[in-house]
Amino acid sequence: MLALSHFYERIQKLNRNCSHFKLFFLFFPNGVIIVNALRKSLVLATSFAALGVYNSAMAEMVYKPLEQPVEAANPNLKIEAVNEKFAEKYPSQFNSWKATEKGDKIIYANEQDPRLIVLWGGYSFAKEYNAPRGHVYAVEDVRNILRTGAPKNANDGPQPMACWTCKGPDVPRLIAEWGEDGYFGAKWAKGGPEVVNSIGCADCHDTTSKDFAEGKPALRIARPHVLRALDHLNNALQAKAKAEGKEQANLSFNTADRTEKRAEVCANCHVEYYFAGDLKQVTFPWDNGQTVDDIEKYYDDIGFSDWTHSLSKAPMLKAQHPDFEIWSLGMHGKNGVTCIDCHMPKVQGKDGKVYTDHQIQNPFDAFDTTCANCHDQSKEKLKDIVASRKKEVKDVMGRLEDQVVRAHFEAKAAWDAGATKEEMEPALMDIRHAQWRWDYAAASHGGHMHAPDVMLRVLGSGIDKAADARAKLAAILTKHGVKTPVEVPDISTADKAWKVMGIDIEKERQAKKEFLETVVPQWVKEAKANGKLAEDTATKQ
Repeated sequence: MLALSHFYERIQKLNRNCSHFKLFFLFFPNGVIIVNALRKSLVLATSFAALGVYNSAMAEMVYKPLEQPVEAANPNLKIEAVNEKFAEKYPSQFNSWKATEKGDKIIYANEQDPRLIVLWGGYSFAKEYNAPRGHVYAVEDVRNILRTGAPKNANDGPQPMACWTCKGPDVPRLIAEWGEDGYFGAKWAKGGPEVVNSIGCADCHDTTSKDFAEGKPALRIARPHVLRALDHLNNALQAKAKAEGKEQANLSFNTADRTEKRAEVCANCHVEYYFAGDLKQVTFPWDNGQTVDDIEKYYDDIGFSDWTHSLSKAPMLKAQHPDFEIWSLGMHGKNGVTCIDCHMPKVQGKDGKVYTDHQIQNPFDAFDTTCANCHDQSKEKLKDIVASRKKEVKDVMGRLEDQVVRAHFEAKAAWDAGATKEEMEPALMDIRHAQWRWDYAAASHGGHMHAPDVMLRVLGSGIDKAADARAKLAAILTKHGVKTPVEVPDISTADKAWKVMGIDIEKERQAKKEFLETVVPQWVKEAKANGKLAEDTATKQ
């Protein structure tokens, strides 16, 4: 967010440095002031046929990984990963979980918004990124997505084992059996015959416990990295609260209250994380806290980047899905309304018994047992409020997205014109920070509902960072004799964007097709033979 005085200062700065630019200013609802700078784009003077040439020209950050614990195998930790084995004893819960099959529509986000292909240039997400769907499809979707590649054997392929980590209860089972070293040290393809049961019972419950057998929730986090992360987060927030003279709830899972635990089981997966060190160990960057700035500082302090952008050479961060973080910072999180309250309400079955609905759906689909527990407004009124907030957030998000796309192309033009690493580094860091804020907001599921004020602040600061980047790039371009505007090429469709970014999408699709027809059936056959996959599930995969 820009204070008004800083806003006018920014205008003067941009007017001094950006002779190529035409400035527009938008006063947005809720007090957000957006500098929609650089509306008159710069024209790219070079060919995009040789984008790969620039991969070595990056302004590098030096990654100094934090030392991570590596837990040994824990044979005493028993996890039954086959969800179907709980169907008889818990039919209502199981059948509602199965109902996540209704969320079967695949939304191809890259095709809906081709700008994503540019934003993730040089990273696997540029090939394919789809909106999330029902939990039942978690394993199927990670197999099918182009970014996991087409490995031929257990040691092949582009992705590490860590890419399975949120996909089902086989993961904590494997970590217990192999230890973290054995699990994270493998390639993704090694997990193919092992991770075969989608997100289900043992991801959240201690299904082998006496409490569970008696019908109690028996909530459990079996992934060691999640328990460590919650301890780190608790330490950071307790220290902040003490310094400010405030109270802070205990977030360490094993000692947390029931309310915190109900949200923290969702933090197994619905969080920001990265793959740390040579082991590619899933790690949550919560040592400073949960805000966009806290996590950014964590990454900057250790010099971490997920990849180097193929156009700008900026050291980039890819947000995963910081739902737990954004929820915690929003009105619901602050008032103790958990994920379960809204997405897994208590309902009454046909037999009259009350149970927890495991369909994990939009709260409006079960309005009387979710929203109506706290809100007096009608369903229609609340839907209108949420729709309005969503539109506000999406509008600002789109503006930020557009500015960062332009910045990437302008940075490439600056490199082409002869800019030096030293000249470029400040602008590249601004690009990094601007896109990080866009991604932190864009990758969240329902952030407009969980914390619209947080989303707007994050996006507003992202626009500020993008304006900084483009102002610096304008000065660099002028210095190196670029007199003509640099224009973004036609990326109006996904096919055009893939071509601009040098991605042979048909080659990727053909390789994936062969993988799905030859390798995956062998995975399923092996899992079935080893008793790791239920018969009815195996026949559908």
